[in-house]
Amino acid sequence: MSEPLSYDSSTLSKLRTYLSSTLAQQLEANPPTVNYRMVASHWLEEIYNRTRVQLDEVSRRRLFDQILDDLIGLGPLQPLLDDPAVSEVMVNGPKLVYVERNGELIETDVQFEDDAQVLRIIDRIIHPLGRRVDSEHPMADARLLDGSRVNVIIPPAAVDGPIITIRKFLANCMTVEDLINSGSLTPHMVEFLQACVMARLNIVISGPTSSGKTTFLNVLSGFIPGNQRIVTIEDAVELQLKQRHVVRLESRPPNVDGTGEVTIRDLVRNALRMRPDRIIVGEVRTGETLDMLQAMNTGHYGSMTTVHANSPRDAVSRLETMAMMANLDMPLLAIRRQIASAIQLVIHYNRFTDGSRRISSITEISGMEGDVVTMSDIFKYEQTGVSADGKILGALRATGIRPMFTPRLEVVGYRLRGEIFGVGGSFR
Repeated sequence: MSEPLSYDSSTLSKLRTYLSSTLAQQLEANPPTVNYRMVASHWLEEIYNRTRVQLDEVSRRRLFDQILDDLIGLGPLQPLLDDPAVSEVMVNGPKLVYVERNGELIETDVQFEDDAQVLRIIDRIIHPLGRRVDSEHPMADARLLDGSRVNVIIPPAAVDGPIITIRKFLANCMTVEDLINSGSLTPHMVEFLQACVMARLNIVISGPTSSGKTTFLNVLSGFIPGNQRIVTIEDAVELQLKQRHVVRLESRPPNVDGTGEVTIRDLVRNALRMRPDRIIVGEVRTGETLDMLQAMNTGHYGSMTTVHANSPRDAVSRLETMAMMANLDMPLLAIRRQIASAIQLVIHYNRFTDGSRRISSITEISGMEGDVVTMSDIFKYEQTGVSADGKILGALRATGIRPMFTPRLEVVGYRLRGEIFGVGGSFR
């Protein structure tokens, strides 16, 4: 066998163009129905052999991966998506790509050739979904085949070039054991939260963007008994419930002609006609908040949702604002009463300065005093210091306040003694 040869960049560029265009023509003429990438790789090998070019194995493999990623993957982004340590990918134009890896934002050396290549990748993502972006409709949301969520925005709305943001779908869900091992929760607190779910308290998980709200919602939903009918409603399906009796609903943006939209609010209203035991809304953002509150107040106990907020009190204010977006002309005091009677627990997730995500408070909504929703922290995160490597040190601790919904927990067999709340006694 002949020794590999060295080639200049111009020759390699021509080789790549030839291999890519020839393979693209073959795939278009006879697209594989199964094992698409495997078949494409085999054809690429045949095309390459006909050129009589002799690259070393590493260079040849790298060239093949680039061509296959460009034609049937997501180009330069594909290795990042294949990296299990990467949780988010952010393209800020063709020459600047960031990832979040283990909670840390990192600039990569990945680059696109130009804006046109980024736009081709965007088209590859959204075209199969029947969507498009152009100067009149410069934004779109989509989902990859593996469930990862994608947001794209292009010029003129994006000043410095087309932008892609991908939040990867994590096949391996966080478990209760993970939360205990990471120090986020103690076994007593896990049992307390399990009691709250079993007692069918209505729960809101609040927190800033990318703090872990949906991940924790997935963990909490694992405590729901398997004999209950659960309806989940999401913008993009992320929840991975293990129960058998689960109905999953997903919103839909309008078609290019402006028709066919299915909103979260539409789905919440429809879910009420589906005989749900519990409704789980991935996130409330607008008028569907009022429908969710009314569902919680009319027998759909044990429902859950998440909301973007910076604190439990802020979560209540956000719920008020979003409920008013339903345009039903309800006075603010009536909405506050709906919140106070519908929701019993707010679990606030936070993202700390070291990149870690953990629960910072578990707060009871106990009712109204005058025109104010009353709230009491049952557990609150107490920071004790910072380690030598910059990690936040601390723990979620009881505040000494026993929740007013304790009798509801006792009804389902959970008798909580004072120890769990920091007032002595034991937990059983």
